[in-house]
Amino acid sequence: MKILAVGPHPDDVEFGCAPLLIQEVKKGHEARIIVVTKGEASTSGTPEVRVQEAARAAGVIGASLEFLDMGGDCHVESNAVNRFALARVIRQFQPNVVLAPSPDPNQHPDHVVVATMVRDASRFARFGGLQELKGLAPHSIDHLYYYSITQTFGQKPDIVVDVSEVHKQWTEAMACHKTQMRTRSYMELVESRARALGAAIGADYAIGLWVNDPICLGSISELGRSSRHY
Repeated sequence: MKILAVGPHPDDVEFGCAPLLIQEVKKGHEARIIVVTKGEASTSGTPEVRVQEAARAAGVIGASLEFLDMGGDCHVESNAVNRFALARVIRQFQPNVVLAPSPDPNQHPDHVVVATMVRDASRFARFGGLQELKGLAPHSIDHLYYYSITQTFGQKPDIVVDVSEVHKQWTEAMACHKTQMRTRSYMELVESRARALGAAIGADYAIGLWVNDPICLGSISELGRSSRHY
C-alpha cells in the first residue's frame, strides 16, 4: 500500500497524522509527505531551518518528503496550477490512501485551502482527458481522509485509530520541529487530544480521521472487531 500525506506547512503532517504513516511504514508500506510551503510566515524559524526540521522528521517517520512551491505561507491559493501540481504527484506516486488537513474553517486558512485542493486534485488525477496531466497514467485513489492538526474538526471523528504503539516515534518526529515549540507547546496540545481520544476507545493514544466519501463495504462483517467493547 502507498499512503500520501499533504501538509500546508512543514510541521502539519507531524502534528496531525504522523503516527498513521509510522504504522504503515512499519508494516512495509510506502509513505510520502508533500508540503506546499516552507513556513515563510512563521514567527520562529527561517524557511531554510524549517525545511531541515521537516527532513529530519520525515527520516524519523520513514517517509519520503517533497516540497511544492505554491506561493508561500499565508499565500496559498486554490487555483488550477496548484491543483494540477498535486494531481501530478498523485499520478506519479499512485497512492491508495491520501491524507489532507481538515477543511474546518476554524483552522489556519492555508489548511482549508489545501484540503479543498487535495480533494479536487484527487478527482483530477483520475480524469483521462486532461491535457495538463498528459503523459501520466490516470490514477484513482481508494480513500481520502481528513486529519486535524491542532483543533478538533467539527464533530466526533468518523474513524479512530489506536496509535499507542508508535507514540514514542511520533513524539520524536514532532520534536524535530524545535523552532515551533518556542512560542507554544504544540506537542503538549496534540498529545492531550490524542490521550483524550485514546481514552474514549480504551487506548493510551489515538488519532481521529474524517471521511470525504462514505466507506463502502460488502457486508458489515468487513468492519472487523472494534477495540472498544460495549
